Amino acid sequence: MTGRAMTKHDQPGFMTGISLLLPITLTTMAVVLLTPIIPDLMKQFSDVPNYEYWVPMILTLPSLCVALLCPVAGMLGDYFGRRRLLLASFILYAMVGVAPVFLSDLTHILVSRIGVGIAEALIYVLSTTMIGDYYKGAARDKWLGAQTAFASMSALLFFNLGGLLGEGGWRMPFWAYASAAIMFLLVARFTWEPRADERASLEVAPVRSMSWAGFPWGWMAMIVLITIYGSIFFYTVQIQAPSGLAELGLSSPAERGFLTSIASIGVPLGTFLYSRLGPKWPVSRLLLIEFGLLSLGFFLMGSAGSVTGFLIGCFVNQLGAGLLLPTLLVWSMSILSFDFRGRGVGFWQSAFAFGQFLSPVVVTFLSQRGGGLLAAFTLLSAAALGGVLIALLASRAPPMAKEPVVYE
Repeated sequence: MTGRAMTKHDQPGFMTGISLLLPITLTTMAVVLLTPIIPDLMKQFSDVPNYEYWVPMILTLPSLCVALLCPVAGMLGDYFGRRRLLLASFILYAMVGVAPVFLSDLTHILVSRIGVGIAEALIYVLSTTMIGDYYKGAARDKWLGAQTAFASMSALLFFNLGGLLGEGGWRMPFWAYASAAIMFLLVARFTWEPRADERASLEVAPVRSMSWAGFPWGWMAMIVLITIYGSIFFYTVQIQAPSGLAELGLSSPAERGFLTSIASIGVPLGTFLYSRLGPKWPVSRLLLIEFGLLSLGFFLMGSAGSVTGFLIGCFVNQLGAGLLLPTLLVWSMSILSFDFRGRGVGFWQSAFAFGQFLSPVVVTFLSQRGGGLLAAFTLLSAAALGGVLIALLASRAPPMAKEPVVYE
């Protein structure tokens, strides 16, 4: 499908932003939606050798694909154009996402989940890149920051939706993947293929660029490493808070999950604060505050002797996490010109997904050597203070890259 004809006088509106913001919920859906039915899947495939390892991969395979394939997705977007590839990825996501409804073999289901991961990597990178293409300055910061809030709030929705659909059997939640068709219609209606050169003729196809000339390798590598570092902290509370509450004597799984979700409201609140502070403050000041909040939150969690104190620590930590994610994303976007923006965003999102994978590994390592989970939080508090050095490095960040954009 080709984009609708537009001139350079047209500007992206509210629905353009919404149509590119909603796809981020598909990356959350890929994991959270199926969490409530994992016990049912365990029973369903209990006769498969080593099912204890294979069944959880239904959740983790898409995330692993995202970590590995985001840079590739960015390269494809830079070469073939973002929009058409994004539209194709919605179709792939819907087809392979719904496939387990009709599959009975665990191996075939796992293969379909790899397909979900491929589509998810494309959707994740291309929708974010197109936001960077369409919007500039404070508007770009607003829409990129809103991704964090959307992802966090949609997680609460999908967890409950997965549970409700799971009442009708383990196959039912997979039907929700068909919602990618709605994203297809929105993107088809409200977006177009952006151009980098303002003087380009509207009849000429977008330039296919795979040149790396001018790519900010040094700064991008630094931001990628900081993103992995920050992502480990970002996911710690979301993954480990229920276990921490259990150590404090809270025995009800439902109550642990509910309280964790309440504390996690700090993430969208942090994102909201970023929308107010981010455009005004330098990256170095933001990072200093964010890693300070992460460190303080971990310290309160590790030293808490009660559920209330622990949840306060979780909230403070998640407030810092909600500020951190859009800061890192906008920072990386600001140094990328149009020609290789897709590849740069791919590197960043791969780094963030890799940090998600590392987070439980790091916490387990610290727990075994520090004397338990609460002790691990205290050690993470000290580790997060490394953000002070990161803030000093960020104070030397290059100015924001600027390039004209023409809409077809």
